[in-house]
Formats: sequence, C-alpha cells, structure tokens
Amino acid sequence: MNIRNTDTSWGLVSILFHWIMAVLFLGQFWLGWYMQGVKNLLDQYYLYQWHKSFGFLIFGLAVLRALWAITSRRPRLPDEMPAGEKTLARGTHAVLYLLLVILPLTGWSIVSTSPLPIATRFFGLFVIPSLPLGISMHSEQVWSSLHGFLAYAAIFLVGVHVLAALRHHFKTKDDILIRMIWPRRR
Repeated sequence: MNIRNTDTSWGLVSILFHWIMAVLFLGQFWLGWYMQGVKNLLDQYYLYQWHKSFGFLIFGLAVLRALWAITSRRPRLPDEMPAGEKTLARGTHAVLYLLLVILPLTGWSIVSTSPLPIATRFFGLFVIPSLPLGISMHSEQVWSSLHGFLAYAAIFLVGVHVLAALRHHFKTKDDILIRMIWPRRR
C-alpha cells in the first residue's frame, strides 16, 4: 500500500486527510446550523465552544493538508477527461482547499471582534488568543455574515464535488472515486 501519492493513485496520507476532513467539515456545518437554534444559554455556550474547537482543528489540518499537497504529486486525471472538465476539477479543489482555511479564519475573526468577552477554549485544554482586530458589534456581524455565506458556498461545492465523483463512478466508469477510497499497491 502506498503512503505517498503516485501518478495514478492517491496515497494513504492524502486519502486519510480527505475523509477525515470531509467528516469534520460536514459535522461542523451541521453543528453550526444546529447550535443557532439552541435557546438554553449553557447548552449554547458548550456547542459554540465545540464548534470553535473543531474549527481550529479543521484549520490546523487544512494547513497540514495543504503542505502535504504542495510537497506531493497529484495523480493524473484520466486522459479521456475533457480539458475543460479537468480545469473545473482543479479549480473546484483549489477553492475547497481555500475555504477550509478561510472559514476557520472568519470564525476566529467573529470571536475576536465580539464585544462579549468569551474565551475560546480549544476542547477545554487551553485558551486560543483573539486576533488583533477591532472589537465592535458591527465587525462581529460582518464577519458572521461572511462566515455564514462561505459555509453555505462550501457546502454547495462539497455537493458538486460528491455529485462529480458519483458521475465519474457510475456514468463515465473511470477510477476517480475508487482511487480516493483505497490506495493502490505499487
């Protein structure tokens, strides 16, 4: 089993990054949506702390994943795939990578500009310091709106990504989806 990517297959590290981050992102999206409807302040506090902690975890993993991607080769896309589709696939991947970094940063900006002095405790282990941004209700609302917009944009792109992978598997019958599930042997 390959740990690193090859010209024809994703390696185990890339596959693990992909699926762990997929689960974390989908869970984080659901948690962000759910926690907004919680009325009990204590429950709301804990849900927000979990959301912020997972956001920082995603941010850290996204940076590591980007470094891994920069230092690793990417498997070739199928030769029969049209050039425009290849460009679209690469562009979508780049935007998804970018969103996995920007979304946590906008979340961090929300709590950094909030007039409410509520510390961000990373899974209860330590406090994450605020970014050096001005504190105001207006700034918090701007960052919050941007964070929400980007979250919905990201979930839309994830949906497109999933549909494209299913199309490759069931309609074009190539190995695009399969090679992201399990690494090939050398």
